[in-house]
Amino acid sequence: MEGHGGPRANNGPALAGHGAEAVRDAIATSVTTLPEQLRKSLTWDQGAEMAQHPRLRIDTGIEIYFADPHSPWQRGTNENTNGLLRQYFPKGTDLSRHSPSDLDAVATGISRRCSLAPRWSSAPRSWWAPRSWWAPRS
Repeated sequence: MEGHGGPRANNGPALAGHGAEAVRDAIATSVTTLPEQLRKSLTWDQGAEMAQHPRLRIDTGIEIYFADPHSPWQRGTNENTNGLLRQYFPKGTDLSRHSPSDLDAVATGISRRCSLAPRWSSAPRSWWAPRSWWAPRS
């Protein structure tokens, strides 16, 4: 993606439409693109943007949980993902200034990162690999 890896700079004001209704609508729209097994629950922090969580629950059927205040370890995947996203977008970035294909390229880049398990493989490779490839050897 053009500009990635350069000096970090704030590239705009805070995202417009960050209120509870906008967040609810954005989640409800995007969650339908996920596989069903990934649409079972959502764990959120105590932010005001989730004030519409009862309506989101009704609209999507997703169970919504809230982490205790000042307890980021209760949202470990979220905290890790935020760290990875900050490598591409500084905090406060107006994502509406980026095209969907730019955002997809970032998602693909993060998904293809190698991890410790299984055997330093990227998620797409390990997801589709035969079980015998990544199963512990006896």
